[in-house]
Amino acid sequence: MPWVKTVVLKEAAPTAQRFSGILRGRHEVPQAFQIAGRIQQRFIDPGQRVEKGRLLFKLDTRDLVATAEGAAADLRRAEAALAIATDELQRQQQLVGRQFVSEQTLRRLELAEREARSQVETASARHQQAQNALGYAELKASNTGVVTEVIVEPGQVVGVGQTLAVLAEDQSLEVEVFLPEGSNPPKGGYLPLSSGEQLALSLREIAGAADPGSRSWRARYSLEGPYPSSLTLGSVVSVRLTQKQTTASHRVPLGALDERGQTPQVWAVSDGTVNPLAVEVIDLGEEYAQIRADINAGTPIVALGTHLLTPGMAVRELAR
Repeated sequence: MPWVKTVVLKEAAPTAQRFSGILRGRHEVPQAFQIAGRIQQRFIDPGQRVEKGRLLFKLDTRDLVATAEGAAADLRRAEAALAIATDELQRQQQLVGRQFVSEQTLRRLELAEREARSQVETASARHQQAQNALGYAELKASNTGVVTEVIVEPGQVVGVGQTLAVLAEDQSLEVEVFLPEGSNPPKGGYLPLSSGEQLALSLREIAGAADPGSRSWRARYSLEGPYPSSLTLGSVVSVRLTQKQTTASHRVPLGALDERGQTPQVWAVSDGTVNPLAVEVIDLGEEYAQIRADINAGTPIVALGTHLLTPGMAVRELAR
């Protein structure tokens, strides 16, 4: 009766797949002007961290100043015309009671005064728009973050809404990963750090369609902080993503696998005899394999020398 070395079957942890990813900001906001014009100055560089309200770009304001001055002159003329119309109406209203002025003339003067007031309102609105345009000539940071990209240079003419730079918030980091086509995106995982610690990951979004070039699916995983200073936007990191298993799996030594049958098998020890059990190999490592089989955790299996066993063979277990 041969002696055999056995191990107790243990349930394995979920398989962790390794992927490369890029650290991104949760919010990456394109910065753009609300008006068209020629860029006069640029105050930022890629990689620079800026506070909310920091000046990023400035447009050439010569045409804007001329427009604002013209609007201010139009407003002054409209206000002067309204003052004249108002004085004339008040004077004629005093004469109506003495029947020196007809009602028809008074109605005409009232209409002229209302028209002059409307002209003031129109000129005032245009003046306000011109002042707003002057304010829009300075583009300031919409939020605190890191400038990840600068697209334009001084002297370039830009249009309304054209992206000039991208500002990413660095307080909410995410890992952007591209998953192979046909795979079910894992719901979570972790990012191992050089210190030995791990930062948990959770799936936030998955692209609605595969990338037409690579046929991979873009996924974003949120990082649970606090983050160490070594994690910076744009860095390439290696993450482990764990797929939730529908059935339990087990971790066994490589020597416990027997390839003599049509499918891989392990040898279970029960009442001093051994019998083979077919298994499905999920993952192979350097020393251990992860398997799935209809077998309970805690069952002793043969760890070495499985090629010498036959079904129903009587064996003696070495002390574990």
